[in-house]
Amino acid sequence: MDGNAAKDARETSGMKSDDEAQEKEHFNRIINAFRYYKTHSMQRLNKTETYLHNLPKHHQVLLSKYSHQLENVRVAIEHNYEIIKLIVKDVTKMFENVDHSDVENNEQLTKAAAAALTKASNVDMEKVQSTLKQFVRDWSEEGAEERKACYEPILEEIERRFPLDEHDRRSINVLVPGAGLGRLAHEIARRGFTCQGNEFSLFMLFASNFVLNKCHEVNLYRLYPWVHHYCNNVHSQDQVRYILFPDVDPSELSPDSQFSIAAGDFLQVYTESDAWDCIATCFFLDTANNIVSYLETIWKILKPGGYWINLGPLLYHFADIPNENSIEQIGRAHV
Repeated sequence: MDGNAAKDARETSGMKSDDEAQEKEHFNRIINAFRYYKTHSMQRLNKTETYLHNLPKHHQVLLSKYSHQLENVRVAIEHNYEIIKLIVKDVTKMFENVDHSDVENNEQLTKAAAAALTKASNVDMEKVQSTLKQFVRDWSEEGAEERKACYEPILEEIERRFPLDEHDRRSINVLVPGAGLGRLAHEIARRGFTCQGNEFSLFMLFASNFVLNKCHEVNLYRLYPWVHHYCNNVHSQDQVRYILFPDVDPSELSPDSQFSIAAGDFLQVYTESDAWDCIATCFFLDTANNIVSYLETIWKILKPGGYWINLGPLLYHFADIPNENSIEQIGRAHV
């Protein structure tokens, strides 16, 4: 190997090491955010309790029922944390091609380990809470109407485009980018299609790994997804209302079903041309900084004559975030 080649090899190796280090740092940050859930949630609860206890005594008497409500909130947070410990248990080995086992992942946190937790950002904590709420739509009876509104039209269109009397569904490859907790992709696979979900968020990947691979009974677990909502509740009980999940057994797919979840950035993972018969997107398109890049990739990886089936929305996640570029901001600047 000549000098230039050796230099290139060292630079490539260094870049790979840097990427791996950043990946592990990100992985560890997300685990930390889940683990910090209880601390963060109790801080918010304690703040409310302190304010209540500092009110005049006769006001506290009038609000005695609210004190009981806050105790119910505490119990709900404690229970959610038990579910979270199950979610992050063994996640260091959830990927076939990457082993993060050197990242500390003792789900039975000791007091010393809990004290050593890094304070998670508010953004990360909002994502943990959002992930818990995602269980409602994807894996609970309470989410049935929403699934009917957003998933059923996509499922019906896929079945219309690939009728049973014309196609062997196992030979039809369907991709679901932005798979979230995996219910839409699971439903497509349950109908006999070969389906792969794709998800970038580790928050979602940890949770989907738990529900798809470790929940083998219907309504096995209880979760309080709205316990962090201290405002805009019609009834006080709404805050501590629970759901049961999963509403179906995710493991009950036919033995010959082909179903998988791939982790990573949609634009980087899917580069092979003419690979997919159908791409189904639901609440995904507006997650792009540059929506045109998504459209180009979808066009490239669809087989000739393939179908892209999409259901909104157009919220454009990056449009109003400071210091975050998006094509919508560019468009407004040139109007």
